Amino acid sequence: MKPLTMFILKDCPYCRQALLWMQELRQEDARLAEAEVQIVDEAAQPEIADAYAYYYVPSFFLGREKLFEGVPTKDAVRAVLEAAIGA
Repeated sequence: MKPLTMFILKDCPYCRQALLWMQELRQEDARLAEAEVQIVDEAAQPEIADAYAYYYVPSFFLGREKLFEGVPTKDAVRAVLEAAIGA
């Protein structure tokens, strides 16, 4: 299982919503809790963020493959977590 990398900005309302949905989905479905997620604040860790090709936050990568970028939905966050666990 590859870890997810999630790029955020601390003041981004879409990032906060995606994090809340991630927490909610992990509580609803125990298998989604197995997904390892590295959260990178692009303002605090620009050296990591600059190594990835994205424009909007939140953005999710599995390895170097971009899975999602932009305004999230709960279903999109679920799909990202499921991809991480190989569901």
